[in-house]
Amino acid sequence: MPTSPGPRPGWRRTPPRPTGADAVAGETLAGPPRPRPATGGGGWRGRAVAAGFLLPALVLLGALVVHPIGFSLYRSFFDRSGERFVGVANYQEIFGDETIRTALRNTLVWVVLAPTTATVLGLIFAVLTERVRWGTAFKLVVFMPMAISMLAAGIIFRLVYEADPDRGVANAVWVGVHDTFAESSAFPKARPGRDSPLVAAGGGAYVTKEPVRAGVPVLLPLVGVAPDALPEGTQPAAASAAEPGKVTGTAWQDFTRGGGGRTNAVDATESGYAGMRIEAVRDGKVVESVRARSDGTFTLSAKADGAVLRLPAENFREAYAGVDWLGPVLVTPSVIGAYVWMWAGFAMVLIGAGLAAVPRELLEAARVDGAGEWQVFRRITVPLLAPVLAVVLVTLVINVMKIFDLVFVIAPGSVQDDANVLALQLYRTSFGTDADQGLGSAIAVLLLVLVVPVMLYNIRRMRREGRR
Repeated sequence: MPTSPGPRPGWRRTPPRPTGADAVAGETLAGPPRPRPATGGGGWRGRAVAAGFLLPALVLLGALVVHPIGFSLYRSFFDRSGERFVGVANYQEIFGDETIRTALRNTLVWVVLAPTTATVLGLIFAVLTERVRWGTAFKLVVFMPMAISMLAAGIIFRLVYEADPDRGVANAVWVGVHDTFAESSAFPKARPGRDSPLVAAGGGAYVTKEPVRAGVPVLLPLVGVAPDALPEGTQPAAASAAEPGKVTGTAWQDFTRGGGGRTNAVDATESGYAGMRIEAVRDGKVVESVRARSDGTFTLSAKADGAVLRLPAENFREAYAGVDWLGPVLVTPSVIGAYVWMWAGFAMVLIGAGLAAVPRELLEAARVDGAGEWQVFRRITVPLLAPVLAVVLVTLVINVMKIFDLVFVIAPGSVQDDANVLALQLYRTSFGTDADQGLGSAIAVLLLVLVVPVMLYNIRRMRREGRR
């Protein structure tokens, strides 16, 4: 019988495909068929779509960030005309110019004080407002300045820091507190007139030329006080009557409105110096003192007989005018105060959000273990809020590095050199009357170099937080 040929060399027998129930069972066990991997142009097509979506952002980034940075770096190596290459001369001038060095010092003061103060206040507000019912309303009020532009805030605080107490809120409050403890004089510009019986005694005081006698009225005429500046309750001056064994007299405004009247004589149209302090001085010691009545008259006992009458300097002390907030010494702290007023609300909102995520069980456990509120705050609340505090602090540091408008608006032109910061100096150098865009570009590059380490720290911190 012929035998069937065997399998050819290199062939492999394929097992028969199952049919019927066996095929259904096999498919059930094996699961659905796996999708085939994409072939052809699927990979590059996906990358092209992603690049198409990113292209507008990349174009804007290049036009608004990369190109200005590159051009500023290039321009910083040329002179003010942009035609002559000067190398690093502009950078050398930055550290040789006293005005720019002042701007560097002030920028350092801003970086140290402003973010720290705003963050600390935001932390205090966030913690304390959790304990009061009207905390939401308080947060709204504190955060409201963030809705105001820097320009508007600068105008507001330019008025707040006005030197005149009648216009500036800061000085109005300061003068009010000062006058509560040290009352200002009502006669700051009063002085003896022509042929007056009073002479200067040094230190701002005035004395009579001759000793006074009991029973002989004394005249103490002064001029120089505006009629509307006299103390409230002042009445027309009256001639003092002689009293046996006593020294009497009148201190008054020896000036008649509209002219007329007699010099060194009490006229009915003239005003008394109500509250004027009069001292009787013998051998350098005050033996008696009194204050003039509302019509300027006064009475001293027999102790004043033969003494010299003195009007002490306290009668003529200049009225306290407050603090020169926008002077060379305080202008930078004053502008920082305006910045903190705006940004403390920002810090409070972010810290408040972080505080809401703090586990209350930890705080309650610490209190049960006997920890006081200060210990809970210092050892638990602040460490748990450390990431949020870092975010707020770094954000504010970057923000104050480019502060410009507040300083430009609040600081008067006479003290802008004292309040100068790098961003303001950049503007003044590049676009001022003596513009030097080469030096201005160098300042811009320096400002970028100072900001980059803070930005790198922020990026590293965000990556660490993302890996947790």
